Amino acid sequence: MLDPVTLKLNADPFIISALKEDITSEDVSTNAVMPDAVKGEVDLIAKEDGIICGLTVFERVFKLLDENTVVDFHANDGDAVKKGDLMAKVTGDIRVLLSGERTALNYLQRMSGIATYTKKMVGMLEGTGITLLDTRKTTPNNRIFEKYAVTVGTGSNHRYNLSDGVLLKDNHIGAAGGVREAIKLAKAYAPFVRKIEIEVENLDMVRDAVEAGADIIMLDNMDTETLKEAIEIINGTAEIEVSGNVTAESIDRLRGLKVDYVSSGALTHSAPILDISLKNLHRID
Repeated sequence: MLDPVTLKLNADPFIISALKEDITSEDVSTNAVMPDAVKGEVDLIAKEDGIICGLTVFERVFKLLDENTVVDFHANDGDAVKKGDLMAKVTGDIRVLLSGERTALNYLQRMSGIATYTKKMVGMLEGTGITLLDTRKTTPNNRIFEKYAVTVGTGSNHRYNLSDGVLLKDNHIGAAGGVREAIKLAKAYAPFVRKIEIEVENLDMVRDAVEAGADIIMLDNMDTETLKEAIEIINGTAEIEVSGNVTAESIDRLRGLKVDYVSSGALTHSAPILDISLKNLHRID
């Protein structure tokens, strides 16, 4: 789970911003039917099978609206849930339950969808020794939630942001004047503890990356035969990452290749949500 310190320091500002987006002045619908505080309870129910993720964020939405809200969980992040499963009961001021519902579910559905899709793709690589990575192709201001969801789905995080590691892509190479030049400049600039990763698109670039001493070589958008040739050229001199339109539909072709990592932007930009609902809201006398 996202720990309390991470939530307060890094996640709370985004959650508050999401709540402000949904409530600019008041919740007109709720205030119309519930002018006064009344205690109530509502059920959190899975509407399809999947991996649940984001329960602490779900809870935090309601706690930020009213710290007295109580969430009684019947599941934990990473659990496989089935359609119809009761995952939690939320108790508190009915006005808070109604006003926080959509924001809380948006986070939970999105994060659970990513965890579910990631788990599926990790399963497709089972037994290969290949590590599945995410990318920076995340929803703006939601990276902390989406990358966490990848780990709950048993995937791994690539660099978190631009300050997190050296990855020289096509435009960095263009700016530097070539693969060799880019690696040379990066080695001179970056601290010695940083690995140098470079993205290559053809076999000539692979050779240049090997000769220049790249630590990790990313083979981008190559067909299977070209990947095999590139792997032979690298021949253990660098770690190998494969990227480029990797999805659940295309990942199977990589199972037999001797590579270390496969990165997939689809984990965060194309995973469908997991359908989840808050149902059976009722007053508690």
